Amino acid sequence: MKITFLKWGAASLALLVSAAGATTALAQDQSSQSSPAAATPAPEPEKKADPSIAQRKENQQDRIANGVKSGQLTAGETANLEKKEAAINKETRTDRAANGGKLTSAEKAQVNRQQNQMSKQIYADKHNANTAHYGNNKVGQRRENQQDRISQGIKSGQLTPGETAKLEKQQQGINKQVASDRKANGGTLTASEKKQVNKEQNQASRNIYKKKHNAATQPNAKKP
Repeated sequence: MKITFLKWGAASLALLVSAAGATTALAQDQSSQSSPAAATPAPEPEKKADPSIAQRKENQQDRIANGVKSGQLTAGETANLEKKEAAINKETRTDRAANGGKLTSAEKAQVNRQQNQMSKQIYADKHNANTAHYGNNKVGQRRENQQDRISQGIKSGQLTPGETAKLEKQQQGINKQVASDRKANGGTLTASEKKQVNKEQNQASRNIYKKKHNAATQPNAKKP
């Protein structure tokens, strides 16, 4: 009886040990299945790059073209704006030539500051009291046609800022002459004055055509 009791005790002990091991393994398996997988960190949102020098230049020209087309910018205002844009472009070309075709970080920052100032001036000129009034007459219509052609040339890139400044300065001179003649004649123009204005606009028209069809264009200029 004693020996039999020992045998049963050993067997019972083995069964208990085996059961405990199985329980532990099961618990570990269930724990590993129930624990959520490590969350993949969400990618950081991509930062938008600042507009390039060329893109800012194109944006400014589009804004000027729209102002010319709408009459918000007078010929004098446009000539002044484009003269400053031409100066920025010249400075940029000089810096690129000195640095193997590239701009340094400091030079890019400088151009950006200059374009910020230009942007403010474009807005101010487009929203001040000065507007281009063409008048419901042949002289006014001719003047509006010239501005439309200049506006199209700016927007397409056929006219550079320097060319536009010269064309608008010419238009400004004609406009001042017309305003002076009208003031001297009670608001009207004589037949000879109209003839003179038409002659000057013919010359301006040829200048617009030449500058729009020469080799000088803005980068990424669209074909006419």
